Amino acid sequence: MIYELTKLSGPLLELPTISAAAVDWMAGADAGQVLGYWHSEIGELGLVLILRSFASHDELAAERQRYNQSAHPFKDKGLIRSVRQESYQAFDFLPAVEPRALGGLYEFRTYWLKPGGLPPTLAAWQAALEPAKAYTEHLVINMIALDGPPRITHIWGFDSIQQRFDLRAAHYAAGLWPPRGAPEQIERATSLIALAGEHSRLS
Repeated sequence: MIYELTKLSGPLLELPTISAAAVDWMAGADAGQVLGYWHSEIGELGLVLILRSFASHDELAAERQRYNQSAHPFKDKGLIRSVRQESYQAFDFLPAVEPRALGGLYEFRTYWLKPGGLPPTLAAWQAALEPAKAYTEHLVINMIALDGPPRITHIWGFDSIQQRFDLRAAHYAAGLWPPRGAPEQIERATSLIALAGEHSRLS
């Protein structure tokens, strides 16, 4: 499955307006399904994040072309300050993203990988998923970037920051997380906490 993570920046108090207009614009596309949208809360502020799935690279390319040729993409009424569109392919051993309720608080983690770091990262994650199931059941998806520098982005859903801290602490103490051999492949990493939009299908 192919995914697109769109990041729209704008005034802090206008993020709900921006996300509603952008999701409405995306709903008019011939291809692509909006899976969820969020407003950043901790990390880089002033962001709307929107996750979409596409059945093929061709569908994604057609939607990018629609964006490029639109005089008023996302129906933003001039509120959007910048647009970042990132293309990804899911780890092939993970299920497709399905709408579900995970508590409303989401973490977006991106790891920039060292050269040659992807194969051992994939092997480590595949081996760790089932033993760490109490934690990894909160995983929405992990994806390999199709453009830009080599990196992966994984999305997690929780009831609260405390739930996240507690789960990670317990799995670290038990030696179940992080996946063995994966942290050594990371060149740098970022984490962003975001809250699900009011009508997000991932909530």
